[in-house]
Amino acid sequence: MQINSHPGELTMINIISQPRIRNDTMDTLSSRIQNGDVPAVCRSCEARHGGVCSALTPAQLVELSKHSSRRTIDAGTEFIGQGESISSYSNILKGVVKLSKVMADGRQQIVGLQFAPDFMGRPFLGESRMAAEAAIDTEICVFPRRAIERLIAETPGLEHLLHSQALKELDEARDWMLTLGRKTAQEKVASFLALIASHSDPEAEEKSMFELPLSRADIADFLGLTIETVSRQMTKLRKEGIIQIENNRHVTVPDLGRLVAAAGND
Repeated sequence: MQINSHPGELTMINIISQPRIRNDTMDTLSSRIQNGDVPAVCRSCEARHGGVCSALTPAQLVELSKHSSRRTIDAGTEFIGQGESISSYSNILKGVVKLSKVMADGRQQIVGLQFAPDFMGRPFLGESRMAAEAAIDTEICVFPRRAIERLIAETPGLEHLLHSQALKELDEARDWMLTLGRKTAQEKVASFLALIASHSDPEAEEKSMFELPLSRADIADFLGLTIETVSRQMTKLRKEGIIQIENNRHVTVPDLGRLVAAAGND
């Protein structure tokens, strides 16, 4: 699922020990249950309240935590290859994941971004249909495929949550088609910045600050623009006072309403 805020399809996680991916089992992080309730490591996980785990009972969380692991992925590391066999799924705990499709001749297109607490994976699909790369340092919680698919069959709430996420991503994909097909260069860049702002601080209503998760080249690829056009439009938005930029990556949006208007959004 995904293109949108994070277009594309949900991909699976099939991470085999790689030197730049660090693993910590749930047991080593904390397997102690207090008062027979939710595992301590799950209670401290913010993604649990907005991700797929929010649909599970304490007993189901206990069982799932026995088979789960947390993994830290360095920025720039591809951890899912297009066409790989699916053996696991995951929640994004923090960070940003870049989804890409590769053509037969090697050409590549960024088709989406995923953010915490997104669920990564398409249940019951045999192989990944795209590649996933950590755009910035990213932490994920990985679940075995069989465990998740069993819980889907047993838990209507989880099935409903995944269905709702799929529909949300479909709506966002359609909105992104409008962005790519009809918006001006400035509206495209403003739309991208508004997208990042909305996921960096979902509660923000007036002001937002964030680090750009993509390079200018990746932003250009994502928006179908040239690097020079992206740079010009960022400069224009800065001169108009809609954004402030420090060190090429740190962005401050003093008035989110102005950025949304510049993006041509309702």
